[in-house]
Amino acid sequence: MTIGIKKAFILAGGEGTRLRPITYEMAKPLIPVRGKPVLQWNLELCAMYGVEEVIIAVGYKHEQIEQAFGDGKKLGLKIKYNVEEQFLGTAGALKFAEEAFRGEKKFIMMNGDECKDIDFISLDRVFEKNDAVAAIALTEVDYMAAGGIVKVDGEKVTNFDEKPVAEGQGKKTINAGAYILSPRIFDYIMPGEMVSIEKITFPMLVKEGKAFALPCVSQFFQTDTFERYENAIFGWKGFGSI
Repeated sequence: MTIGIKKAFILAGGEGTRLRPITYEMAKPLIPVRGKPVLQWNLELCAMYGVEEVIIAVGYKHEQIEQAFGDGKKLGLKIKYNVEEQFLGTAGALKFAEEAFRGEKKFIMMNGDECKDIDFISLDRVFEKNDAVAAIALTEVDYMAAGGIVKVDGEKVTNFDEKPVAEGQGKKTINAGAYILSPRIFDYIMPGEMVSIEKITFPMLVKEGKAFALPCVSQFFQTDTFERYENAIFGWKGFGSI
């Protein structure tokens, strides 16, 4: 499978405070699910779609991550690491990596702490058809503050609300932490610390009608709490198994 995207950006710098005491000694993206670090599942997903180079944003215990994956050759990838001395936020980390993506037509961005199976071929069609700045992968979950709730009209995003406070529980469509982005995204990100792509950048794109989305996730397991991590251990089936 290939979609003509050669580069990807993966966020892997969080401290995993809700998984302490495990993360006192282990970097959060290295916690194992089905015998592999969570981050490795995301790297393998990139490789499945023809990505050749991955820039990983790291910070907390970054030496462990670099030791685990090295230059990426074992996974058929070229891996580079952007080490953040201070936490920059999801958009701030991307802005920090801007030079790596300026010459690309499009690239993938993902969270590195979820087990997810994304249909990037379908998401890419949405990206190309709409000349999008951002095409966002969506999934449906039983909502309990699990992620940003996304509302769409067809494929156009009409509302992107990260961590809403009054949605209640029940089935909700959320951001699955995987995107196809145009380098035009950098025009919407001011450099600095603690800049959130979910809270600041995506809402800006929604207002300008440049964000699109598609439910294209066959499996989605978060790992940021012990309950969700346990669900991932017992629920994640790997790629191509459903």
